[in-house]
Amino acid sequence: MLKKLFQSLRSPKRRTQQLRSTPEVLNSSQHSLQRAQFSRYAVNIVERLQNAGYQAYLVGGCVRDMLLNITPKDFDVATSATPEQVRAEFRNARIIGRRFKLVHIHFGREIIEVATFRANHPQNDEEEDSNQSSRNESGRILRDNVYGTLEEDAQRRDFTINALYYDPVSERILDYANGVHDIRNRLLRLIGDPQQRYQEDPVRMLRAVRFAAKLNFGIEKHTAAPIRELAPMLREIPSARLFEEVLKLFLSGNASDTFEMLVDLELFDPLFPASAEALEHNPTYTHTLISEALRNTDLRIKQGKPVTPAFLFAALLWPALPARVEYLQDRGMPAIPAMQEAAHELIAEQCQRIAIPKRFTMPIREIWDMQERLPRRSGKRADMLLDNPRFRAGYDFLLLRESAGEETNGLGKWWTDYQDANDSGRRDMIRDLSNAKEDGTGPAPRKRRRTSGAKRKRSAAADE
Repeated sequence: MLKKLFQSLRSPKRRTQQLRSTPEVLNSSQHSLQRAQFSRYAVNIVERLQNAGYQAYLVGGCVRDMLLNITPKDFDVATSATPEQVRAEFRNARIIGRRFKLVHIHFGREIIEVATFRANHPQNDEEEDSNQSSRNESGRILRDNVYGTLEEDAQRRDFTINALYYDPVSERILDYANGVHDIRNRLLRLIGDPQQRYQEDPVRMLRAVRFAAKLNFGIEKHTAAPIRELAPMLREIPSARLFEEVLKLFLSGNASDTFEMLVDLELFDPLFPASAEALEHNPTYTHTLISEALRNTDLRIKQGKPVTPAFLFAALLWPALPARVEYLQDRGMPAIPAMQEAAHELIAEQCQRIAIPKRFTMPIREIWDMQERLPRRSGKRADMLLDNPRFRAGYDFLLLRESAGEETNGLGKWWTDYQDANDSGRRDMIRDLSNAKEDGTGPAPRKRRRTSGAKRKRSAAADE
């Protein structure tokens, strides 16, 4: 993946991707798409809108993925009808969004998203209507409800491979930006001037990485060139929006390649600043742990197994945690409270960049907390930990740490054997653990700090 990316960056020349005023039209004999491949609800929406006198097409990712023999996750429709006109045609429609008005049409659990053709924003601030469109000082689009023609809609889309319009009635593809050519050459190319397009919406840099990793495409050299320079603009993006984008990046089955590209294009730092610092100071361990976690995530997704964002974020942030815990312990704080305090601070800082919901931050802290509790196995503690709802996640995380090279004195294997043992075997393991501590072959016991109260008692006894 990175080799392909580097090849795409060789030429220093720069040019702007030009769009045709009239599209290249591909008839049914010139492409592989058939209307039966698409959602019947989406096809029905296109037909009804066309019968009502509007232009309407299937557009974007569903057309792109079908041409690549990938099953689309959803189906989008683009139309000349305004959101209000679409809602008037469908009783099961609902207008959503303020920054970018859309219509969701519900068919049971399936939702078809319908967007009105958009136009580019006025370049002159005096022509800009703040109710329809607005930008901030750096050029980022804050509101995007400037409606336009089909040609204008194609021009303002981000990548050429997403500017393909399929008419299921005539079974034709309208291609305004050589998108079919780029699909055949497995190349990701921005429409328009890359620097301006990234300034309009810095999240497009993350989308470039996501599509390149998902589709195994190279990033065209002019498209990739400004990314490192503009990467800090991601700090301006609302943290809630970045949370959704990060889930798309790492839960699409290509997280490992995505991580490599984010690091190479310097996009990882604006998303995870503390982890990026750990990657700089302890590169081998940090890279190994995160990469291993992401490979496991990709494997589980391919196997159809559930994946929790809590475990994913726990792995992405963990390399930044031990140094903070050690700092608090050096100042006299006991191990478990130090872990809890450091975790609280790290997660609070991270939520300033990516708004991780509480339903995930709580399990993250519990997974980390288990790392401090798992070594404490004497007496009944082992059985109590085994009954803890977070034991499995904590145990898996322990194995992940060991696979990254952390030395735990065989703790992972001990817990693996303990889970497989019967009651008698577990008692023997606890007894062996106690005997090892007594004869000095086991890990040294933790030092317990003396309290000032205990010192006063000993002083009084000495005086007597």
